Amino acid sequence: MSFHVVIGFGPAGAATARLLVEQGRTVRVVTRSGRSPEPGIEHVALDATDTRRLTDVARGAAAIHSCAAPPYHHWARDWPPLASSLCAAAEETGAVLVMLGNLYGYGPVDGPMTEELPLAATGTKGRVRTAVWEQARRLHEEGRIRAVEVRASDFFGPGVTDGGHLAARVVPPLLRGKPVTTLGDPDAPHSWTYVPDVARTLVEVAGEERAWGRAWHVPTQPPLSVRDMVGRLCAHAGTGPVAVRGLPSAVVGAAALFSPLIRELKEIRYQFDRPFVLDSSAYEAAFTVRSTPVDEQIKATSQWWRDRLGTSDRHG
Repeated sequence: MSFHVVIGFGPAGAATARLLVEQGRTVRVVTRSGRSPEPGIEHVALDATDTRRLTDVARGAAAIHSCAAPPYHHWARDWPPLASSLCAAAEETGAVLVMLGNLYGYGPVDGPMTEELPLAATGTKGRVRTAVWEQARRLHEEGRIRAVEVRASDFFGPGVTDGGHLAARVVPPLLRGKPVTTLGDPDAPHSWTYVPDVARTLVEVAGEERAWGRAWHVPTQPPLSVRDMVGRLCAHAGTGPVAVRGLPSAVVGAAALFSPLIRELKEIRYQFDRPFVLDSSAYEAAFTVRSTPVDEQIKATSQWWRDRLGTSDRHG
């Protein structure tokens, strides 16, 4: 029975840890605060930038799955020490370092994003994410660690409450039949990566040596606009259509005066003002994971939110 370490227990980390348990692995989850144990998962309270303790926790692991991220407005300060600690622990223990990344490093591009695009972002967050991966890739090429990065678009699915633009600001109102507002153009095509597919990809690449040393895109369904996704969620929930409005730039600008988080969104506003499309064909040609059909994603997500909010299932 192999042993895996998962750093972080947000939507992706939790889904990854529980999938590993389903597959018969033992799992140790590292978070700052820790949690109560659950079947097959040991929760450890630990700051993952503490290299010595992280190495001790990960000793004997087949893989370290990096699913954590610092607070959004502290990326430039907090990502470098976290990434260095993860790389050091991977080097000391021999565990495969499986990194969950995103698409920020490409910056604004015309057309679908593939793994062959240069990492040419000029914004702070894009440069930080690029540096995190380049550090691990360099160590991999030097033979000091074994590393792979899995890149996802905006998360969608059960457990996604924060961050994603189809999360707490959008789904609860629409389930109650109320209008929703969203950042950017609600009609721009956008790729949504389903969290269970993220977990399945992270787990698959950990055991595939031919995947190591490069980045891969998580299998993701064809793009749909926010308006399309809202319409599908409403249809499944039986709430009827709701109005979908883009949040005016002036409103975002005013809110940014008081919110560090909203100020940070300026750098990535392009992702919602124009088409933002992930191409996962390279991964799908090489490995077995496929993206979950969008109707299944909608059904599971709608049900998760209804359960969370205590609303009735109008479809029975």
